[in-house]
Order: sequence, then C-alpha cells, then structure tokens
Amino acid sequence: MQSMSSSLARPSGVVSARRLPRVSDSLPKAPSWPAMPAGLSWRRKVRTFWKELELHVRLGFVGAWRGFVDASGVIAVSRLYATHIHADGRVEELGLISTKLVTDTGVAFLVDDWDNSVTDLTTMNFHACGTGVGAEAAADTALGTESTTILNPDSTRATGSRSQPAANQYRSVGTLTFDGSGAITEHGLCSAATSTYVLWDRSVFSAINVVNLDSIQFTYTCTVSSGG
Repeated sequence: MQSMSSSLARPSGVVSARRLPRVSDSLPKAPSWPAMPAGLSWRRKVRTFWKELELHVRLGFVGAWRGFVDASGVIAVSRLYATHIHADGRVEELGLISTKLVTDTGVAFLVDDWDNSVTDLTTMNFHACGTGVGAEAAADTALGTESTTILNPDSTRATGSRSQPAANQYRSVGTLTFDGSGAITEHGLCSAATSTYVLWDRSVFSAINVVNLDSIQFTYTCTVSSGG
C-alpha cells in the first residue's frame, strides 16, 4: 500500500517576473535647482527661491525667442551669491542676489581667445564692486560707479579662487574688504586687478551696507550648456 505522501501529485509550474516602470520613470525630470547655502534666514531663502524661479522663467522666454529669431539660444547663465562678513565677526549669508548678466564685451573676449588672439579668458577672475544702480545691459563695459577709496587696499579688485563645481560650471570666489562706509549695489567679474579691464559679467542687487573692516565674499558661478 502506497503512503499517502507518495500518492499525492507533485506540484509543478513556471515562475517569471517582469519589472514594472515606476510612475516617476515616465514623468519629465524636475528642474535642477542649486542647493541653498546653509545659514540662510527664511527671508533669504524666499528671495533665493524667487530669484531662481525668475531665472527659469526668463531663460524659458529668452531662449525660445532667440532660438526663433536667430537660432542662438542661451549658452551661459550667471549666478551671484554673497556673504556679508561684519566687522564684529558676524557672518550674514545673503543667498542668491543676482542672475545677470554676461556682456557683449565678455562674449567678444571669449571668441577672441578662442581665435588665438592676445586675450586670455583665464584672466576673468577679478571681483569688482560699486554703488551704481542702473540696470544691467549687455552693452555694459564697466560698472556704473566702481568703489575705489573705500576698499582695502584702494582701487584693487579681489582675486578669485577658482573651481569647477560641475564639468559645465566655472566658479570664482572673491572677498572684498572695506575701510570705509558705502552701499554696495553692483558687482562685476573682470579681467584685471587694477586699472583698465574687460567686463565679463555685471550684476545689480539690493544694497549691502558696509562699514570700516566689513567684507563681502562674492561667489560667482557661470553654467555653460551643451546640446543643440
């Protein structure tokens, strides 16, 4: 007599599996937004977010318009962050203060260097500041009113520390120190520490009020886009 276990039919079958796509795989990727610096107040966070949103909207419009009119698009995008270092040691993170503006002379300088002229793009590493309040324009060749005598040393632009946060980004960090008072409202990245220079980028922003022994650290990042 067969045992009960041997009289039962052995189970058989085939197991297969198929990976189902996640919902997120089929959705467009979210825009890439730079991380906010640590230590920002909620007001600075709101302003930084608003500046980024404004930049995305502007690039969407300008890129579409330029692409339609002359097939050029937007290649270089600027972001300027600032930190106010007070004389008493307080460090005030100001966040993103401007997203403008690469100039005509800056672009011409780049093309000339590419064409093996006497220009050298690596010299675009000096930080200037001023009190001019006129809006940025691509035709700008200098700051509106560059600060000179309230700087320490006088009439000397800060030399930036270079880095590449990403393969398509150039960053320059420069710190300007003051021995006088003023309302700093503009920044420029340019090609010389003193005297005559070529202006790569000009930014205008809400006043940063400085006094003797204050410093402002400017962090400028230029993002260059590939594709076409």
